[in-house]
Amino acid sequence: MEISNLRKLILMLLFLSSFQLCKAFGGVANPLAKLRFDGKNGEFRILQVADIHYGDGKTTPCEDVLPQQMSSCSDLNTTDFIFRMIHAEKPHLIVFTGDNIFGSDATDPVKSMDAAFAPAISSNIPWAAVLGNHDQESTLSREDVMKHIIGMKSTLSQLNPPDVPDIDGFGNYNLEVHGTEGSELTNKSVLNLYFLDSGDYSTVPSIPGYGWIKPSQQFWFQRTSRKLKKTYLHYSNARKAPAPGLAYFHIPLPEYASFDSSNFTGVRQEGISSASINSGFFTTMVEAGDVKAAFAGHDHINDFCGKLMDINLCYAGGFGYHAYGKAGWSRRARMVVASLEKTGKGGWGDVKSIKTWKRLDDEHLTTIDTQVLWSKRTAGARRKKPIGHH
Repeated sequence: MEISNLRKLILMLLFLSSFQLCKAFGGVANPLAKLRFDGKNGEFRILQVADIHYGDGKTTPCEDVLPQQMSSCSDLNTTDFIFRMIHAEKPHLIVFTGDNIFGSDATDPVKSMDAAFAPAISSNIPWAAVLGNHDQESTLSREDVMKHIIGMKSTLSQLNPPDVPDIDGFGNYNLEVHGTEGSELTNKSVLNLYFLDSGDYSTVPSIPGYGWIKPSQQFWFQRTSRKLKKTYLHYSNARKAPAPGLAYFHIPLPEYASFDSSNFTGVRQEGISSASINSGFFTTMVEAGDVKAAFAGHDHINDFCGKLMDINLCYAGGFGYHAYGKAGWSRRARMVVASLEKTGKGGWGDVKSIKTWKRLDDEHLTTIDTQVLWSKRTAGARRKKPIGHH
């Protein structure tokens, strides 16, 4: 979309104000702040922003847009899209799933990150980020990029779990979303969010291509999942299943290649750029039993969700205008909304359903591909299939 000079000026002022806020408040989120469901409507709303590829702001041109858009298109179009999504969807959490900056075109990676995350910061919305394969391609290492992110205002991002010093990557952590204020679940996590660093490129000479989620990360995920399940199920004997979980990372798993147009919602317009080996994280999630959906970026013109073994594997679709795309195919964002069930006393209980849809960056922020990812009513309803004898 074209944005007027006035809107560009407003965006620049918002950038400056958000930078000053970061400095004034020391750039550190309140560690005691809790994510929780909205007590009015029983919802928790998550905006996924994939592949911003932020460069140097207004001087960085757009990629793969229509000819009439080129002269006025820059990183500021990406920023404008984030603000529009915040205004329209009012998310409780924004998740940036990697390639937040395009390192090779970011002259100063700190300034680029500050600009990329500025809409979340200036809107005072909690946000979390993981790294992609391009974030470290400027002058900062992956560790230093993540260290800068965790020092920014209103972020809930973490460098790594403090009790797992030898974990691979940077940006492996989990967040708990608690029940509504004043309910019996006010201090209990009813939705668990897992964030993992899927790496950048293979460091093993005999394995080409992209990185993957390593055994040390999977061990941390397993241990964290077990602990959360134990706490949740111990709270009430009536609960027979763990609280649902969602996983966010950048590079899609090899299992994303399991689908075709007959069994996914959305589009697949390019290959699945996963690691060239399968490290087994999908199996690890299936075994854990709590993750209902995983969300990736990386492949910008794929935006589908497909279900495999009761786990939805979803792309967000490319968000950023300095990222490759497809001219005439709108940039897009993915929303995920978890809703609580009503209790007999008129309050709110556990998670009842998880839905998703996408918004296009067109004139009307068109909503497409609304679907239910998980419902408590249908969970566990599968019948056992007979195992064939050979």
